[in-house]
Amino acid sequence: MRQYDLVEKVRSYNPDTNEDLLNRAYVYAMKAHGAQTRASGDPYFSHPLEVAAILTGLKLDDATIVAALLHDTIEDTEATRAEIDQVFGHEIGALVEGLTKLKRLELVSREAKQAENLRKLLLAIADDVRVLLIKLADRLHNMRTLEFVPAASRRRIAEETLDIYAPLAGRMGMQEMREELEDLSFRTIDPEAYGVVKQRLDALAEKNRNLISEIESQLQKNLQKNGVVAHVYGRRKKPFSIWTKMERKSVGFEQLSDIFGFRIVLDSVEACYRALGVVHTTWPVVPGRFKDYISTPKQNDYRSIHTTVIGPGNQRVELQIRTEEMDRIAEFGIAAHAFYKDGIGSPTEMLNRESNAFAWLRHTIGMLSESANPEEFLEHTKLELFHDQVFCFTPRGKLIALPRHANVIDFAYAVHTDVGNSAVGCKINGKFAPLSSELTNGDEVEVLTSDAQSAPPSAWESLAVTGRARAAIRRATRTAVRDQYAGLGRRIIERLFARAKIEYADDKLKGALPRLARASIEDVMASVGRGELKASDVARAMYPDYKEERVARYGLKKGLADKLKAAQPHHPARATAVIPVGGTGRADLPIKFAPNGGAVPGDRIVGIVTPGEGITIYPIQAPALKDFEDEPERWLDVRWDIDETTPQRFPARIRVDNVNEPGSLAQVATVIAEHDGNIDNISMSRRSPDFTELTIDLEVYDLKHLSAIIAQLRAKAVVARVERVNG
Repeated sequence: MRQYDLVEKVRSYNPDTNEDLLNRAYVYAMKAHGAQTRASGDPYFSHPLEVAAILTGLKLDDATIVAALLHDTIEDTEATRAEIDQVFGHEIGALVEGLTKLKRLELVSREAKQAENLRKLLLAIADDVRVLLIKLADRLHNMRTLEFVPAASRRRIAEETLDIYAPLAGRMGMQEMREELEDLSFRTIDPEAYGVVKQRLDALAEKNRNLISEIESQLQKNLQKNGVVAHVYGRRKKPFSIWTKMERKSVGFEQLSDIFGFRIVLDSVEACYRALGVVHTTWPVVPGRFKDYISTPKQNDYRSIHTTVIGPGNQRVELQIRTEEMDRIAEFGIAAHAFYKDGIGSPTEMLNRESNAFAWLRHTIGMLSESANPEEFLEHTKLELFHDQVFCFTPRGKLIALPRHANVIDFAYAVHTDVGNSAVGCKINGKFAPLSSELTNGDEVEVLTSDAQSAPPSAWESLAVTGRARAAIRRATRTAVRDQYAGLGRRIIERLFARAKIEYADDKLKGALPRLARASIEDVMASVGRGELKASDVARAMYPDYKEERVARYGLKKGLADKLKAAQPHHPARATAVIPVGGTGRADLPIKFAPNGGAVPGDRIVGIVTPGEGITIYPIQAPALKDFEDEPERWLDVRWDIDETTPQRFPARIRVDNVNEPGSLAQVATVIAEHDGNIDNISMSRRSPDFTELTIDLEVYDLKHLSAIIAQLRAKAVVARVERVNG
């Protein structure tokens, strides 16, 4: 395209175009890119020029066309943002800056770099939607010339387009661009499948050429006979759309009945429903194939009536009935709005008022920006870009649009984050159902909540489909875990201060925060609970003359204290925390027992903190403690807090060498049962022809109870040896 052609193309839909601005941008970009060439060997300037040409096809304003011409100048030439602002103004400078990738990213993975660049792009889109339109046009031209890119990069670019940019175009209602991006990606990712589907489509189109024109003619005549003026035309589905439907429904090409569709375009909404009446009274309707997106538009502003009838020649005919304006929005989405008209404010302000699609995008970007890391952001973005939807209702009739395969958990978070966090059950169409139930069009969903649940189970994250739900669950889980650690840390600190007979007060700790390098009191408490910060360090920060207490002062026998010190050579002293056990519900962190042997009241115990999981209780003599010698920050000194009025059982493991004779296992089990022990698990291993080794997981009340069982087993003639196992 020549300079004159570009100006003429813009003038054809915008007579008031600023020709001088367009000419200056054309010359500036051509000079800036100079002798640069593309992979195809063409001058590099041909790329921004083609991007601008694509956008003139969408009839966009001067600033968008100019920004398209300049979109690679800051990234790939000596041009700067300040220079662009000076020559073309701040508005165009901001658009170009929004399209410039982040440079020199100090990130390890390609996914992280991709995510950070996408985050920057989406945040720029939230400020001005024209950034998105230029980026999509940029990606479309790059995909059209992808054959010249090195093979190693080709597939990666196509997959990124299929994962992000094609769905993004679809979410913005730009179906024509989305379909072309999908097909170009499909052709690169799976050229063999693309070739087969396209060949079959071409053959079918040739075979049914007369039938298609016959259906168009008959539809047109029937509508005219009933006083409905309409434009009717047929179109066939794209190869990628057909391929995905074949995969999704596990059907062959011959079984697809909607390869060809017909559009009926009219001049008013009333005419759409009159046309629907004509169609439904002329031909039999296919049950379950009617959707009214005029009364209930999609989130991307798409409006149309869909129906399928048994038409001429007993052929299934899929129809889309819409007005001319709906047809324009269905093809061009947010780009269908005339940006160049005067008196509408900025494009972004106008779209905030008129476009549900852009309102969704701004909301989604705000939610995604809270993701904890780049990979999480990328994952949530892909989840949010699903374009197939189901429409459900709250009991009060509020419409909630969700991606296909979404469940009640997604619905709850779509209503409100607090509803999702406190959800405990649901009713679908008046019947109780699991929260994981998949929703279908028209479902009425009532979410049952409980004030007792302030945070959702972390397992919900794997059940949720939408990025919004997953992000909210992950955020609530992090907050809950942090609160648990903070609660544990506060208990540890308060007990240390009580034993040391020094005063603790939040106000005094607040003054010591700079010395602890923490921003808040809760940060200090959580750090102590996680083992990142010692309680004694907090005491010294508040009272510089505080002397750290030694382990021996806690009344441990010297042998046990030596064992503790041997296992923790760099951390000889800790504050003691009272750990409630046995499911009393008072623990600030989840507590579990050592996986190989457990612990019982009467054992001297040590707690090992595992971030995100809680505290594991080990007997002090457990060999497994050696695995944590190099991580002293994870050790906590703990003691039992047992309610003697409500006896509870605790896990222990014993190993029994049993004589291999009939009834010997029964004798061992009888001893355990007679002494009120409970066998949780048992495994056997034949060590020799005469003996079998039994490993038994028991549940007992305390160390005295366990010792009594072991003593009684040793008294049995069929038992050669019994010993307790500590992991």
